[in-house]
Amino acid sequence: MDDTRPSGPLRRGWTTGACAAAAAKAAWQGLRTGVFPDPVAIPLPGGARPAFALALAEPVPDGARAGIVKDAGDDPDVTHGVLVVATVRPGAPGSGVAFRAGEGVGTVTRPGLPLPVGEPAINPMPRRMIAAALAEAAESATPPDAVVEIAIPGGQALAARTLNPRLGIVGGLSVLGTTGIVVPYSCAAWIDTIHRGIDVARASALAHVAGATGSTSEAAVQRMHGLADPALIDMGDFAGGMLKYLRRHPVPRVTVAGGIAKMAKLGAGLLDLHSRAGPVDLAWLGERLAEAGAGPDLAGRALGANTALEVLQIARAHDLPLGDVVARHAWATAARALAGAGIALEVVVFDRDGGLVGHAPFHPTG
Repeated sequence: MDDTRPSGPLRRGWTTGACAAAAAKAAWQGLRTGVFPDPVAIPLPGGARPAFALALAEPVPDGARAGIVKDAGDDPDVTHGVLVVATVRPGAPGSGVAFRAGEGVGTVTRPGLPLPVGEPAINPMPRRMIAAALAEAAESATPPDAVVEIAIPGGQALAARTLNPRLGIVGGLSVLGTTGIVVPYSCAAWIDTIHRGIDVARASALAHVAGATGSTSEAAVQRMHGLADPALIDMGDFAGGMLKYLRRHPVPRVTVAGGIAKMAKLGAGLLDLHSRAGPVDLAWLGERLAEAGAGPDLAGRALGANTALEVLQIARAHDLPLGDVVARHAWATAARALAGAGIALEVVVFDRDGGLVGHAPFHPTG
């Protein structure tokens, strides 16, 4: 994870769901009155009431269209600056609000997500926010009968930089957000993506998933086991977020994969592998080096090392199985997080070139 942040207080932003709701409200009012409110204010689930400036407002055949440029604040959001467009047309009497995917918004093609296969990737909370904004525009307790199409021009190209293709969301981005507010550098969005990846794997009846700390270890574990893309969970630094969800939503076999530094942190008992949780414990690695067979002098060299990689290089130069020892300790930490789930767990440690340097084989966690 990139933890390079702006100095000073971080500015919050707005989710694609909030932008879509505001655009839909403006479009509905433009359709009914010929006047597009600018700025347009909407209610958020937590009670806030932000107002959004319109970047687009125009009539279309049988409807109206409005657009808002997303401001994600100081969060490094891939969708910061995109145009979120809502086109609204009257629906059949009694039909309620129907949703359509426009340009750059994806469609669900795999089970396991909170939307049925074939539905536009407009998540449940943004749908509720859009419906609430339309009800407010109609001055009614219930939303009007309407067909709402959400588009994000350029979204299909941006989606390639997200996990949507792996989750089976094709054709573009998802419209997301549970609160309407983007909290800069929040872990919540990443952990939610981990959970959705597990849901998709379970719905696809996959018996084996692998969570990796980075792209090198992910590619290596995929080659090692011949795993399909939906079996790969972008765990990143959130080992705890993945393992605790798997304890409640188990699959038969789980592999945890990463480099020596991240797996050393896991072995030392950490479930948050980010640098903010602390550096690699070189004293702990020295103890593991001794456990691998190093004498006191050699094990003591770990304390003067700059990185975990340097300690691994010391071990390899003396044919000591440090990677296997670290993997066994990482297995024990992960197994505690999975306790009671009956999952068979494996831990693999790779070097920077994707070479296997440590392995704790599959064994039931109990």
